[in-house]
Amino acid sequence: AGLAVLLKAERLFHSSYHSQAVHIRPICRVIHRFAQFPCGGFHDASCLAVSWELRQTLTVVFDTFSSGQGKKDWSLFKMFSRTLTDACPLASQSKVYVDISPKSKEKELLEVTPAPASVHEAIVQGDKRTYAVYDLLSPSLFNTSRSLNVQLKWKRPQDSSELPTPVLHAQRYVSGYGLQTGEISTLIYNTHPYRAFPVILLETVPWYLRLYVHTLTIITKGKENKPS
Repeated sequence: AGLAVLLKAERLFHSSYHSQAVHIRPICRVIHRFAQFPCGGFHDASCLAVSWELRQTLTVVFDTFSSGQGKKDWSLFKMFSRTLTDACPLASQSKVYVDISPKSKEKELLEVTPAPASVHEAIVQGDKRTYAVYDLLSPSLFNTSRSLNVQLKWKRPQDSSELPTPVLHAQRYVSGYGLQTGEISTLIYNTHPYRAFPVILLETVPWYLRLYVHTLTIITKGKENKPS
């Protein structure tokens, strides 16, 4: 039910990229403070009760541009072979966000259907982004139709060779051979004109390579950089 309806195995594993992750961390639910000062501050604090937070994420990248013969149009049904029919009964919130940020001031270039009930704006990597929001818990969402198939269409043909360059992107290659000269090189590019970003790099190592952590070197603009 809910967003899990879209998790069709043969569609996910035939995508260009997919990543599954489970994050578990302790969170203090009740804090006991003591040694209060006259000014209202506390000298120390201790945790009386701890809760555990479980966060599951699934990231999928579909290459709809090449599979659609150079068209940027897409829909939930084209990507997942399924549509959304209802919300998960256990969910306190279930929402779909669609990035409808215009590349230029010409907002009329793209059209998202059905029309969203609300729009959310946020700052992502220094840029203002606009998102169409579909609330699966809203009773009016499924009034007109029994299923939700979000579609994004471009009202006029776009230049097939013009693909926007992401602010952060990476390339990786394996060079050399054997334990002596073999190495993995990862190039991370930041195309933002003035802003720097923290980067967390998760590396998938091929089974036939043995890595030695002490040989790790990070070069930024010709100078060696120390990772945290």
